[in-house]
Amino acid sequence: MKVAIGSDHAGFDYKEIVKKHLEEKGFEVIDKGTYSKESVDYPIFGEAVAQAVASGEADRGIVICGTGIGISISANKVKGIRAALCTNEYMARMARKHNDANILAFGARVLGIDVALGIVDVFFETEFEGGRHERRVNEIKNIEEKNFCS
Repeated sequence: MKVAIGSDHAGFDYKEIVKKHLEEKGFEVIDKGTYSKESVDYPIFGEAVAQAVASGEADRGIVICGTGIGISISANKVKGIRAALCTNEYMARMARKHNDANILAFGARVLGIDVALGIVDVFFETEFEGGRHERRVNEIKNIEEKNFCS
């Protein structure tokens, strides 16, 4: 599986740890930046990861900033993206099982790294259930069709 990952300066250290963690598990990781702790604007990297997932360059993505809020909002502005801000493993499991989330977001300033890695593992181990949840995800897609410009 190909995973696009991106962060701002606040999430840089976690991005590097998560990237190594995923590579050790056999994932192909596409690093969309940032590449240092120098101050940058998180929307750039949220969009870069989202574009990689939306275009099919990556199967799923991970975005990280200080809280995970701004970068997840940015990623969700790209058509076809369902970025889920998760602060625990249960949220990550439900984001995949019920919402077919294709991008995981979290905050480096609000989670310990061990918790973050646990969330990452659950996100990638959990499959979408479909069934009644498929109908709801399709409703989300219908909202996109009505509100996103081509």
